[in-house]
Amino acid sequence: MIKRVPGYILVMLCIFSLVQCAKKGMPEGGPIDEDPPVFIRANPENYTTHFKAKEIRIYFDEYIKLEKPQQQIIISPPMVPTANITPLGTARKDIKIEIFDTLAENTTYAINFGKSIVDNNEGNSFDFFKYVFSTGDYIDSLTVSGTVKDALLKEPKEPISVFLYEIDSTYSDSIVYKETPRYVTYSKDSTFTFSLENLKEGQYKMVAMLDKNNNYLFNPRSEKIGFVEQTISIPTDSTYNLTVFKEQLEFNVKRPSHFKGNVILFGYEGAVKPDSIKIDLLNGRPEGFVSRIIKDKVTDSLYYWYNIKPEIDSLSFKVSTPKTIDTLFARLTSLERDSISISTEPGSIIGLDEKVRITSTTPIMEFNEEFINLIDKDSAEVVFTSEYFPLKNSVELSFAKKPENNYTLSAFPGAMIDLFNETNDSIQKSFKTKSLSEFGSVQLNIVNVDTYPIIVQLTDTKGEVKAEKFSENSSSFPFNYLEPGKYLVRVIDDTNGNGKWDTGNYLKKIQPERIRYYSDTLEMRKNWDFKENVILK
Repeated sequence: MIKRVPGYILVMLCIFSLVQCAKKGMPEGGPIDEDPPVFIRANPENYTTHFKAKEIRIYFDEYIKLEKPQQQIIISPPMVPTANITPLGTARKDIKIEIFDTLAENTTYAINFGKSIVDNNEGNSFDFFKYVFSTGDYIDSLTVSGTVKDALLKEPKEPISVFLYEIDSTYSDSIVYKETPRYVTYSKDSTFTFSLENLKEGQYKMVAMLDKNNNYLFNPRSEKIGFVEQTISIPTDSTYNLTVFKEQLEFNVKRPSHFKGNVILFGYEGAVKPDSIKIDLLNGRPEGFVSRIIKDKVTDSLYYWYNIKPEIDSLSFKVSTPKTIDTLFARLTSLERDSISISTEPGSIIGLDEKVRITSTTPIMEFNEEFINLIDKDSAEVVFTSEYFPLKNSVELSFAKKPENNYTLSAFPGAMIDLFNETNDSIQKSFKTKSLSEFGSVQLNIVNVDTYPIIVQLTDTKGEVKAEKFSENSSSFPFNYLEPGKYLVRVIDDTNGNGKWDTGNYLKKIQPERIRYYSDTLEMRKNWDFKENVILK
């Protein structure tokens, strides 16, 4: 008996056969498109004068999209409110720019698209296309250029904005805080050069800024600034070099808070030495009341410790520096205080020129060396000296160390007595030193020092200082016991001789102390000992 095949199966077989045939005959595609989009026309036309339109259309030969428009597209002078530019997130064959600002009279505007215009399929970019128009009779065509750098870093980590402010009867230096600039551009990623174009003749103030929120206004709490001291006269054949820096803020203490039992936390900001800040209790001071101030290891915060809790629910304080006085209040809550517990640094490995640091969870009021014992691997007693740092709430032990040796530190009860007259429990901590072959050393000879004193620093590639030396006359600097790795060399012109780098101040017209980097990166290896002639730019 012949069985009939259901019709739907025959249909599926036919479809499957057609698909297989289609697969065999499908082309593999042509060459990859490597050409950028082509500009066709604009409405109004590019370089239009007597511009009055509220909308601009720019047409291309294929579908395009805008990549990172907020970072790439610059409108100069800035428009407030800013223009609406599309497409965003979709692809189309034109760019639409809607203008909401009331444009200034007789002004040339430039919209620079950077590398934001890319084709939709392969992402080929149409670089540095610029749409220019003027509300007046002609297009301004003057230019000025230069370079930017970061005061601390070998290279800036991101593009830096460069602004021109027109100097007229209303100009003041505070303009950077409250008004948008006349002209704007960004530095180029790899060369850190800039060019301001389509400028009109005049007198200008030039400022560079790491404008994090892209609002063209300077926020000294989070942004860096740089400036050219002299007035810029355009036209000019000069080029200008700007260095951005983070300002030290003026001192400002924040409202204190009850951090934990017997501790009030005072946060602050600004250019002030922590040991110059005085905190005095104004009310409810019981008999026998003692207080101590300790600086937080990381943040700009001070801990005000007190031994006896006043019988009131809020405290008032006078916070003073050599230049300021503030009166502040803190409300007390029921919080338990810490008990004394001591710890040591570093970990199990100690550097040959490193110190042992002993810290406590409560303020150290008394340190007794006779309750400290230090021995080496042969159980021989090791002589040490100690130094107490009240603001850090730590004691540092210094002693001569030998390579490939073990050391054991013992602290017995009575070694430390805290603010509450409590003493530490016994602790024991072991350290060991590495072999000399685990380290490298380098002798740096700075060839072209042109001013003293100087500070020579070795940093890692992220800019963290690993070693430094100060000199008032020498150009030779030995660095020993260096861990293997890559190091940058930077030289600070310590103009005021205070042993540290000092930043600048925009309103006071103070430039940061000069820092120069050695162009090469030093690669330190184990058991290396070499000399390097450092030629500074």
